[in-house]
Amino acid sequence: MTESRTAVCAHREGEDRELASRVASGDRQAFEGLMRQNNRRLYRLARATLRDDAEAEDALQEAYLAAYHSIGRYRGDAALSTWLSHLVLNECLGRLRRARRRDNIVPIRYGDTVETEGLDAMEAQKHAPDEALGRAEARALIERRLDQLPEDFRVVFVLRSVEELSVEETAQCLGIPEATVRSRHFRARSLLRASLAQDFDLAERDVFSFGGAHCDRIVGAVLSRLAAG
Repeated sequence: MTESRTAVCAHREGEDRELASRVASGDRQAFEGLMRQNNRRLYRLARATLRDDAEAEDALQEAYLAAYHSIGRYRGDAALSTWLSHLVLNECLGRLRRARRRDNIVPIRYGDTVETEGLDAMEAQKHAPDEALGRAEARALIERRLDQLPEDFRVVFVLRSVEELSVEETAQCLGIPEATVRSRHFRARSLLRASLAQDFDLAERDVFSFGGAHCDRIVGAVLSRLAAG
């Protein structure tokens, strides 16, 4: 680690400990800032794990409450964002275990010894309606295909490709070796590409589709011009 990077890490660790101390003392404004700073990444982590929007939001809220009540024990051994990620994952995995017990399904281990089977849209007002719709549809397609990935692959993909965490940061967040992060990320991208390729192959057949609204609009325009002429 270079001297400059060491200095940056030390500065970040100092800021994390100071922020944690403020929250532990009851500073609600500091806690609000902490949540806003980490909300998007932690929500995506929860969503990738649980595959349900409402459940992910609920899990994130529970994890934040746990963080608020336990942050006094934070010692800065890992980045504060990593510490929060562990709390979110613990909450999500606990929910999955409970759900599997309810459904009488053998639990799936989450770790580096088992490979299980099983991006925000741009603001619409900044784009033409058709473009915004296209982006929303593309995002929905990618999210559906991500939901179909194995759990371990899905979480690593979101952290690496969506949140752009480094291999080291992802490994720390999930508590797995860096080599496992690399292999799962590679496999996730391969599976996602293959799945999306099939979707695009099917979509090619519908290029320049001519739906009922188009038909009605052209016929109506022609008849109106005939009537006027």
